[in-house]
Amino acid sequence: MNAPDRFAAARSVADAVLYEGYVLYPYRASAAKNQMRWQFGVLAPRRQVEFDATDRWYARTECVVAPGAEPVLRAHIRCLQVQRRTVEAAGHAPDEWIPVDALSVDGAKVVPWDEATEHEIDLGGVALIPPAAASREVRVSLPGGDDIDELRDGSGAVVGRAIRRREPVDAVVRVETEWAGTTDVLLRVLVTIENETNWSEATPTRDEVVRRSLVAVHTLLAIDDGVFVSLLDPPDDARDAVAGCINEGTFPVLIGDDDTAVLSSPIILYDHPEVAPESPGDLYDATEIDEILALRVITLTDDEKAEARGTDARAAAIIDRCDDMPPEVWARLHGAMRSLHPDEAEATTGRDRDGGVPWWDPAVDEAVDPGNDTVRVGDVDVGTGTRVRLRPSRRADAHDLFLAGMDATVAGVFHDVDGEVHVAVTIDDDPATEELAWQGRYLYFHPDEIQLRVESDVDR
Repeated sequence: MNAPDRFAAARSVADAVLYEGYVLYPYRASAAKNQMRWQFGVLAPRRQVEFDATDRWYARTECVVAPGAEPVLRAHIRCLQVQRRTVEAAGHAPDEWIPVDALSVDGAKVVPWDEATEHEIDLGGVALIPPAAASREVRVSLPGGDDIDELRDGSGAVVGRAIRRREPVDAVVRVETEWAGTTDVLLRVLVTIENETNWSEATPTRDEVVRRSLVAVHTLLAIDDGVFVSLLDPPDDARDAVAGCINEGTFPVLIGDDDTAVLSSPIILYDHPEVAPESPGDLYDATEIDEILALRVITLTDDEKAEARGTDARAAAIIDRCDDMPPEVWARLHGAMRSLHPDEAEATTGRDRDGGVPWWDPAVDEAVDPGNDTVRVGDVDVGTGTRVRLRPSRRADAHDLFLAGMDATVAGVFHDVDGEVHVAVTIDDDPATEELAWQGRYLYFHPDEIQLRVESDVDR
């Protein structure tokens, strides 16, 4: 598979990142949540950040490559450039235009709005060996300009116009490579993106800053003749190399099936993210559930839908799609079930991999008892009451990192429907432990993330 194909496979997830929060339910410009947008991956002009450090002026991605004989890195930088849309009504005199807060055009209310244009910069191929020569610097200019679109009613008469204005944005992208560690086995790749736009104001509005920023910036990387190493769950022989990586304003994860591509985005993801196949289209809020948002859309009044359609073409597409969604699509959205370890027998019969009863059969509940079940950790069976020390390593939740080294007590051993084992614990020194335990609220860790603790342990 060549590099363009790998980028294509990653495109659906990358697009979800690119447009995350672009326009949110109820998809109207007047909605409070659409008054403060562009929260993810904003790189403001460096000179402006020196006045006000609300946003970053650069993003830094570092990842580790296990190279073959002739590894070649391919990188694409993707972002949005904000453009301001203003609306003017046609006056009575020729070439007379009157700025308005809204203009009704055949039942659609067209309003001022910040749209975005999409940009993708191909940095080309970079040979990674020898590392000293594996560098590239690319200067990027997102052009400014004005576009004017006439607004016509059903009879073809011009009733107004929409003016879209973009401010120029200048940036530089750098790629560097070095050996990771003392042996020439793993490579560390560094990609930085910097906003070098020559602009600053003492007291600018947020909108003024964003219009001169790179927005929703993320990086797609692919490797020929090599593979990327997971930064979330690296193999033992790569842990030191991964520990030396510094990522600022972005989070690289493996994407695709063969570990030859990475998505580095301003949103925290797991390795190998993918868009649910049941999703019928973008809703611009990937943290929500499609069915819930789609149901909410159809409850909007006709006037609210008209305003949403006049807010943005992407919002209009959402309204139309939800209004016209066929029953079979609604059914597909409701209650998908999938296993982390599917096999043919499970898919066709619903029975587990050992030929027992299906996981959803009530009889399964009788075979498990979290209060008395145990799991082997080292040479000891761990169960309720065992004292442990937390060593989170899978990084499934950023909050877990704050619990590293803390003492805890096992409250139960749980098995999920995919056969995974999870150890429920309470934190020993947490004053809320008793209340949380009474409510049945625990913290959960994999068995390899806990360490047995005995009374002779010395706190570290």
